[in-house]
Amino acid sequence: MKIRYPLDVAYLQRHQKKMRRSLKKQLNREPLRIAVLGGSTTNEVCQFIELFLLNEGINVETYESGYNQFYQEAVFDNPELDAFNPQVIYIHTSSVNLTDWPDLSASEADVEQALKSCFDYYQAIWQALGSKYNATVIQNNFELPFSRPLGNLDASAVCGKTRFTQKLNSLFSEYSQTHSGFILHDINYLSAWFGLGRWYDKAQWYAYKYAMSSDAVPELAYSIAAQVKASLGLSKKAVVCDLDNTLWGGIIGDDGVNGIKIGQENADAEAFSDLQYYLKALHQRGILLAVCSKNEDENARLGFTHPDSVLGLKDFSAFKANWNNKDINIENIAKTLNIGLDSLAFLDDNPSERNLVSNTHPAVAVPDIGDDITDYIRYLDKACLFELISLNKEDIQRAEMYAQNQQRQQLQSQHQNYADYLLSLDMKATIKPFDDVALERVTQLTNKTNQFNLTTYRYGFQEMETFMQSSSHITLYGRLIDKFGDNGIVSVVVAEQKDGGLYIQLWLMSCRVFKRDLEWAMFRELRSHAQKAGITHLVGHYIPTKKNGLVKELYQTLDFQCTSKEDDGSSWWEYEVTDAELNHDIPMTIEN
Repeated sequence: MKIRYPLDVAYLQRHQKKMRRSLKKQLNREPLRIAVLGGSTTNEVCQFIELFLLNEGINVETYESGYNQFYQEAVFDNPELDAFNPQVIYIHTSSVNLTDWPDLSASEADVEQALKSCFDYYQAIWQALGSKYNATVIQNNFELPFSRPLGNLDASAVCGKTRFTQKLNSLFSEYSQTHSGFILHDINYLSAWFGLGRWYDKAQWYAYKYAMSSDAVPELAYSIAAQVKASLGLSKKAVVCDLDNTLWGGIIGDDGVNGIKIGQENADAEAFSDLQYYLKALHQRGILLAVCSKNEDENARLGFTHPDSVLGLKDFSAFKANWNNKDINIENIAKTLNIGLDSLAFLDDNPSERNLVSNTHPAVAVPDIGDDITDYIRYLDKACLFELISLNKEDIQRAEMYAQNQQRQQLQSQHQNYADYLLSLDMKATIKPFDDVALERVTQLTNKTNQFNLTTYRYGFQEMETFMQSSSHITLYGRLIDKFGDNGIVSVVVAEQKDGGLYIQLWLMSCRVFKRDLEWAMFRELRSHAQKAGITHLVGHYIPTKKNGLVKELYQTLDFQCTSKEDDGSSWWEYEVTDAELNHDIPMTIEN
């Protein structure tokens, strides 16, 4: 059973152990190591985080600190945690861990000192973890307090607990903005959305030391799991939308453009407009939009000419309006966008269409939005499908980049010779070692690229920073610009110098620049670095996955010689570094 949002909390509480055992049996890949350092009882938190990640095909191994030992286990020597060597560390603290509240006589200076003391306490944890482990750290902020002795004045009084919590949350937020590899989990918003009255259960706190009610734990764990997936580059990249009674009320083929409900004329029309505004906001931060509708193409496009339509045709990177089954159209949309089915979310008011797509393509996220337009945004938003760990320029420009790719495809159709087409693009590659500015995008690309990826190793920000600073590693990133625009940073190489050779442990490239010969440019630069370092040979490793068959023969194409093949399909390759020129014309200028 694939878990879909909204969560059936009662069912999950009854069956989560059985579900975890079943899902675990289906996975044989290396587990992701997650340490949970808690300020309260965390057993169920760990179990539900594991369940939601297993549900997404991510094998998990968890480490759980002793009760309320989050500070001690982070700051002091901890051989057990050292041996576990976590890749993700979740610090599960909450308002129950705030105990030194300002007293009624506290001055503004007293409160500021108390805030500094509390913040420094947590910063010591983050710095200690950062110095010992190459791990992504996820830290809760704080929900509002259970009680307010000052009533509504608590939010504004100098000594108010509410005011103190909000100012402390701001300090946590500011820290997260300047420290990559540190992710702030917004428990303050989550608890407010869930409802503080339901969030707190003092009976469970006194009896079991649960910081929040048992009903809130699955929602919390689901949110944390979404951030873990985002750190691995597994958030969804596109929303595929039905049209009739999804993006507007009514049926465009029957009601015509003037008869559909959109705008401010009535409650339903306003709700459909709000959904379009929400999708527009997703689009503006880099989520691709596509149409999949059972309609005549002309009628479907006509709906976006309505004067109150928020979305326009230019907002969609793919448009499939026909009478084919939607699972077929969705598969074609993924091919058009050159992304995997597991990068898609599907939005449709019709439960039979949702079930068809969910059963045919289990990798596609299909939130159960129901048929009430007032619920659509709530279920889509709270499904945490598009979680971010950071927002950069290339995220915002993603839709524009896909539009530029369509222009490239049009140009290609005008050339009979592919080599002439590549030259006509006027490409310029910039290939450089990792630097502080590029590192965030390099890490993001490393954790979300699957097709052109020789080993599919995943590394967090701190691990990539370690490679960048290492004297025994050669790191390269590639940016590609052409006559249609800047593709951004689209390729990454990490290689380690050992035993007189250079071992390529990571080589990947974005699907946006497939078949543009950037791999030859990256290889030339890597070879040049090897020559300058006096390295005699390059060693490449190919590890097959379900998605990277595209690069199975890459090393052979680059004139590497295969030295061994394993039963699992993996292979080792070697290339002798000489002074000879590469026997390949690269259709771009290269700057470094």
